[in-house]
Amino acid sequence: MTIAWFSPLPPSRSGIAAYSAELLPRLSGHVIDVYPEHAAHDFVWRMRRDPYDLVVYQLGNARYHDYMWAYLARYPGLVVLHDARLHHARARQLLDDRRFDDYRREFRYDHPGARPDIAEYAVEGLGGSIYYFWPMLRVVMRTARTVAVHNGRVADELREAFPDVPIETIRMGVPAPAIAPDAAARIRRAYALPDKAIVFAAFGKVTAEKRIGPILDALGMLRREASDAYLLLVGEADGYSSLRDEIDRAGVADRVRVTGYVDDGAVGEHLAAADACLCLRWPTAQETSAAWLRCLAAGRATVITDLAHLVDIPPTLALRVDLWDEESSLVAAMRRLASDAAFRSALARAGYDFWRANHTLEAMADDYRRVLTLASTRPAPNPKDLPEHFTTDYSERARAIVEHFDTSVDVLKRS
Repeated sequence: MTIAWFSPLPPSRSGIAAYSAELLPRLSGHVIDVYPEHAAHDFVWRMRRDPYDLVVYQLGNARYHDYMWAYLARYPGLVVLHDARLHHARARQLLDDRRFDDYRREFRYDHPGARPDIAEYAVEGLGGSIYYFWPMLRVVMRTARTVAVHNGRVADELREAFPDVPIETIRMGVPAPAIAPDAAARIRRAYALPDKAIVFAAFGKVTAEKRIGPILDALGMLRREASDAYLLLVGEADGYSSLRDEIDRAGVADRVRVTGYVDDGAVGEHLAAADACLCLRWPTAQETSAAWLRCLAAGRATVITDLAHLVDIPPTLALRVDLWDEESSLVAAMRRLASDAAFRSALARAGYDFWRANHTLEAMADDYRRVLTLASTRPAPNPKDLPEHFTTDYSERARAIVEHFDTSVDVLKRS
């Protein structure tokens, strides 16, 4: 099978870039051309000359995925949804380009039952949390040959909302981290973390949605209880302008270390320096956390947010934080992990076994091979009512100019 694969790739600082780089070598039975943003302009002429059997779009909310929207409706394929809420991406892309009417039309199409004037909140720059209520998925769902997600409950919700769309589940997979024997001690020395301290860590881009504020408050509580607990934030924090103020307000400036961006190859060593990992999220776009799975693969005890789409995760794998009582449940989880080494080890072992049984790269590759075959045999949908900015080819002006010379250019002909 010949496949066109739309995805960011390293050195892009994107979790999906690392995901594709780890997965693609395991799909060696197929001929795959990869189209990150800088190469996507070559796709059209290659597709015209020798059509691919399948186009795959690795789609999420980060800016690295914005370019795919110019292709996915015109060239239907397998869409792997890494976020089941795409309003953030569409609002940012269209409104940053001042395409206000395109945004209004697309919102009305995606959410015909919503009041049209809801779109005006985003147009006026007031979108924020409303993006989680209106996911803006309908264009993607109605133009894909198949949609895949990494969570069975998310798949069920999408099937209920879009009963005519083929939806598959692919297990998320991550590799076992490469950790040198001296990694834990070396990383602790690098960040002045005491050898006997209990180190909590959070991985990935540092954002408020990862509940950093509540984590800092909980750390402050543990400090007042004389716990020798520290926090290691492993990831970029440039977009979190209030982080330093929040650290100071919690009274934990001497207990927090912020690493900045860490190369994928060094994540395993930072995991080795941690005793437990905090993998929290709210609000959520129903994403599956590769960071959490990497913590399990490294044999680390974890704390997660008790979200509806994670209800099937066995309670023996991770401590859960109840959003209705976030402050006290987070403090209780961190207190227990800090004080009970045997429990921490048991939780880590159970999490590791769960990763090994369900979330290796080999498991993910097996699921991809199945879904790629299914998607390649399914017909491309052809909805007739898409918003105009998905159907026009924007070549009208070029055609008008060429007509003055009584000629035509083949690449401008309507198909």
